[in-house]
Amino acid sequence: MQRTIFSFSIEDITQFKQQLLCWSQQFETAIFLDSNNYKQQYTSFDAVLAVDEFTSIKTDFQNAFGKLQEYQTTTKDYIFGYVSYDVKNDIEQLSSNNFDGLDFADLFFFQPQKIIFIKGNIVELQYLKMVDDEMESDFAKIQQTNHQEIQQSTPDIKIKLRTHKDEYQEKVTAILQHIHRGDIYEANFCQEFYAENTEINPLKTYQDLNKISEPPFAVFLKINHHYLLSASPERYIRKEGNKIISQPIKGTAKRLKSKFDDEKIASDLAKDAKERSENVMIVDLVRNDLSKSAIKGSVKVEELCKVYSFKQVHQMISTVVCEIDEKIAPIQVLKDTFPMGSMTGAPKVSAMKIIEKYENTKRGLYSGAVGYFTPNGNFDFNVVIRSILYNQEKKYVSYSVGSAITAKSNPEKEYEECLLKAKAMKFVLSK
Repeated sequence: MQRTIFSFSIEDITQFKQQLLCWSQQFETAIFLDSNNYKQQYTSFDAVLAVDEFTSIKTDFQNAFGKLQEYQTTTKDYIFGYVSYDVKNDIEQLSSNNFDGLDFADLFFFQPQKIIFIKGNIVELQYLKMVDDEMESDFAKIQQTNHQEIQQSTPDIKIKLRTHKDEYQEKVTAILQHIHRGDIYEANFCQEFYAENTEINPLKTYQDLNKISEPPFAVFLKINHHYLLSASPERYIRKEGNKIISQPIKGTAKRLKSKFDDEKIASDLAKDAKERSENVMIVDLVRNDLSKSAIKGSVKVEELCKVYSFKQVHQMISTVVCEIDEKIAPIQVLKDTFPMGSMTGAPKVSAMKIIEKYENTKRGLYSGAVGYFTPNGNFDFNVVIRSILYNQEKKYVSYSVGSAITAKSNPEKEYEECLLKAKAMKFVLSK
């Protein structure tokens, strides 16, 4: 579908992004993706806002990828949205029967009437023809928006644990027994923190969370009364022409104030045998997943276990790439690799069955993926981690964290890793 394009140069992009987010709150459906200017090899823009749905698809897991493929090929336009973790049930004989306090749809995508891209100091508006007469007035309204009037979130939110420490350690011990028996060799085990009868300001909460972490795959997503406020550092998968890029994260260490100590802990992470083994296991899984769609012999590891530094943590990231035949549908690549191995464990299906048995909460959008498709079938998706999920109607707030359980795991240390990952979300909800 044709779009009218209009470009501007902006001096203060940081302020403009805040104004843009405030302006977007008038729409029932809005998504803002922000790289926070993080230096990365694979990128198309610094940030993008998509609002005002023209068409959309919302479905449960049953034939979810089939419905998405039909929608993507029919629109032949930009579509933005998410695939929740539980769409795994469309691919394998699996189920999701745990408690769900959020009630997000399993899959949602929409075709926006209005898209605003930011790259460097250039702002590019791409509007559908039916609304392109609103471009200049919208741009003026955005610049006139007072972004400093955002109300604070409600203080004194009482965060509860769905799985208490003793129970968590018992469950990790049980998962270790599965590993020692040879049922699996890694499982990503997650736990939920939540608050009931709670009201937050979603935009303010997102801005606070993003300011703490400044990650490369941040997301503000609003679909009526459902919100995702994400400070994700992880890319799930990207398509550039015939090239596919996946960048799993496994391995975490906290940042330290002393430059010497901080550099040492990053160096120690790079050499840590347990963390490297976790990462390599998932790299092998990703290579196997990509090989289903890849041209034979094209799957390669561009980077193995490289440590990247973010504001709060150091992360060990690998980059796996492949080439696909142009006849392969973009949705097929997602289906062959979903859910991302960094959030399941290996072997994938066995790990997902064990995860379902021991976790107390349905994952839903957590550990799913948010992203977009371009009109020519390219795509880019993050992994939904380090994120707050909010159902405004039910007044239910949730964030989940997990860690990879392997044969060398210590339940106490795994619990400490979860608390480290939960630190930013807890802080913005408790301050």
